[in-house]
Amino acid sequence: MSTYGAGPLPSRREFLRQSAGLLSAAALVRAVEIGSRAAESNTLRIALIGCGGRGSGAVAQALSTAGPTELWAVADFFPERARALVEQLRPRFGDRIRVTPERVFGGLRGYRGAMDSLEPGNVVILATPPAFRPIHFEYAVQRGLHVFLEKSFAVDAPGIRRVLRAGEEAARKGLKVATGLMSRHYLPLEEAMARVHEGALGELVTLYAYRMHGPVGLGPRPANMSELAWQIANYSGFTWLNGSFFVDWLIHNIDVCCWAKRSWPVSVQGMGGRQVRREPDQLYDHYMAEYTFADGTRMVVQGRHMSRCWDFFGVVLHGTSGCAVLGEGQPNPMLFRGHQPTADRVLWRYRGEPCDPYQREMDLFFEAIRQDRPYNEVERSAKSNLTAIMGRMACESGQRITWEEAMASTRELAPGLDQLRDEDDPPVKADPQGRYPIAMPGSTEVL
Repeated sequence: MSTYGAGPLPSRREFLRQSAGLLSAAALVRAVEIGSRAAESNTLRIALIGCGGRGSGAVAQALSTAGPTELWAVADFFPERARALVEQLRPRFGDRIRVTPERVFGGLRGYRGAMDSLEPGNVVILATPPAFRPIHFEYAVQRGLHVFLEKSFAVDAPGIRRVLRAGEEAARKGLKVATGLMSRHYLPLEEAMARVHEGALGELVTLYAYRMHGPVGLGPRPANMSELAWQIANYSGFTWLNGSFFVDWLIHNIDVCCWAKRSWPVSVQGMGGRQVRREPDQLYDHYMAEYTFADGTRMVVQGRHMSRCWDFFGVVLHGTSGCAVLGEGQPNPMLFRGHQPTADRVLWRYRGEPCDPYQREMDLFFEAIRQDRPYNEVERSAKSNLTAIMGRMACESGQRITWEEAMASTRELAPGLDQLRDEDDPPVKADPQGRYPIAMPGSTEVL
């Protein structure tokens, strides 16, 4: 029996249970200043920007790292959600929850208040919808804060360029930056990937990334909720906010494939659309993109969220002498002899201690801060993000997109986002029939 594609898709909870440059003189002075301020008090204060499911998990993991920490401020577009999270955390973390009512911030500008309440050398966790990540990251670096960036990091190429510039400035200032591609810190996958890179599968020929599962929900709009607020609350359904299902939901396994290949693709072509989805949003319900690397080998990425269809969540690698099943969604990575991933052909499986990749990525980040070691994951993470964005471009336009074209693109999904106010209309609005614009291959322009 094949070890992938059979059985129900593991939930995140099940997954966790099973997996239990030289600085300029001025920049060097700045780095010493930041390190000194952090050392004056061994306690690291944390501000959380974005109090949804991932933000709440990330801040709990930050508070669970070695050494004293305290949650100092929170911000969310919906301040009631921020207040609720604070109260949810108190029973577990007690007096380390130091948030007072005046340090709970709401609205689109709330991130500034939360970050401004911290001294340089402290920590901010950015976990809002991805469209806002470049804006928030730039401000965090300006404020001299160490930053945890949840994926995704931008929704379009101009945003990626902003993130890369901010990452370079963070390095100059001696700031530590971690990114939410936690699979890179999952010990079983690290060990599997080391064997792949040592040649256990021979030369990699084809890589497959999958995320196939049930539909993504869309909540109803309450009568007293603005259009902008409703879209933010349902950001997965709006491309300007999350960059698409392809970008925000497939980025982990796209990153795993690029890690396996130790490079990024040079071009991509693909297809996608809405076949069964009826919810009034912008979301495609299926994608497939074929990437080409410089050596001519291919990576195929498939995403689908439909009911009563074949489900699989993971990565399959094929080399000249073997294959592997691993990646996000596969808590027990395995390597196989030949190209049939069956139990009698297992070449390697993990035998070490259980690992929670979400906790380990935060442990490594805080350890780097406390020991003042260089730690900056921005460049590789932004490049994996761009890989996903160029795939979305190809699927939505029907065109072949090169890496250079994608990186140079000036097209923004939400122009003027920096100036958007709480009372404004969203960048994307429905027509009189309640229909939102949906990308159409052959006519949608992406460059």
